[in-house]
Amino acid sequence: MSQSNAARDGAIRLAARLEPRVNHLARVIVERQRDEIPGFDLLPEEMRDVEIAATARHAIRGFLRHVQGLPDIDIGVFKERAAERAEEGLPLVQLLRGYHVGAEVVLDMLSELALPGEQAALQSLTRIQLRALQAVVENVTEAYLTGVADQQGAGRELARALIRGERPAEVAARHGLSLESGYLVLSLRTPEPQTPLAARRLLRRALARLAPLAEGRVLSLPEDYGGCVLLPSRIALDAVAEQLSSRRPPAPVVGAATADSPEGVPAAAERARRIAAVADTPGLHRLRDVLLEYHVAAATDSAPELGALLEPLVGQPGLTATVAAFLDCDFDRRRTAQVLDVHPNTVDNRLSRVTELTGIDPRTARGVQLLGAALTLHRVAPPGPPPAGSARPGHPATPSDDDCRRPASP
Repeated sequence: MSQSNAARDGAIRLAARLEPRVNHLARVIVERQRDEIPGFDLLPEEMRDVEIAATARHAIRGFLRHVQGLPDIDIGVFKERAAERAEEGLPLVQLLRGYHVGAEVVLDMLSELALPGEQAALQSLTRIQLRALQAVVENVTEAYLTGVADQQGAGRELARALIRGERPAEVAARHGLSLESGYLVLSLRTPEPQTPLAARRLLRRALARLAPLAEGRVLSLPEDYGGCVLLPSRIALDAVAEQLSSRRPPAPVVGAATADSPEGVPAAAERARRIAAVADTPGLHRLRDVLLEYHVAAATDSAPELGALLEPLVGQPGLTATVAAFLDCDFDRRRTAQVLDVHPNTVDNRLSRVTELTGIDPRTARGVQLLGAALTLHRVAPPGPPPAGSARPGHPATPSDDDCRRPASP
């Protein structure tokens, strides 16, 4: 008998000693997974003791068949389980760790059963097991990622159907998804104009924070500026705001609206978008937070004339930004100066210049109303290249030295 045939026969004899221990090994695998893999102990008992144990027995018997030179088992079971774990939200790393635990249990038992002089057989079985593990991991990973992609595609299709009001019940039924009785609709955008890629990253970070809060029941639809997120309406807005708050920029500007039913999502999505558009600071905003700006921005016939109030300030460095900062700081000239990083006298001089150019004094009640409304329209206007020397609201142009040194009236 050749050396290779002898080693093969030795491996078969050693592996055969596992046959009567398959059920015991499956139980050990389940116990090790429960003890070593985070979150595994939270799985339903029936899933652990029946489904996962059955999968372990299937894998062990497949290994034994492979050692004996018999046709390999159908790996479709592993792919099916991977797709199911993806649907249930089990992280891929935990799923793969489960298969590694199973391989370790089998190899540990083979080491215990190996007799003196069977080192070559044990090494051969170890190589076979590692190759089998690699093949399973590759197929499981592919099936898991395919399942995730399918879910994301289905989720986005359902989100699109809900937001557009295009028969969401039919879409949900087609993909085996369920509709919520009501939805909290969020519209996210970046605080500053960003590339679509940066906006998508902002949306992904938000989804990562919101998914645990919604127990995975979150839908999203990316858009160039950020995107829409749909959560079950039972989730408290304060909890959402806390999850989205971040000390690390950029935190998103978020508009929030509630739909009492799936049919109400299109209107809620439009309201959330408009809230996000008129909101001037990062964070979560409800309608009551931006009620005046929201109402003003919805005007149509008067909007051009109101927006034109700021036209005399175009080309005047720092004036538009100073008005915006002055209103945001509740008419406190010293706080405004700190925000703009200028002298308080410069704030006074700029406000006086605004009055000269527009005929509207931002230090009066009527001036506050008119200029505040004009700034709102300025914020929601379609983006375009600013004229030379102008500044966007809240983003001051660099003041000139003369501007900072000009004396102010006492």
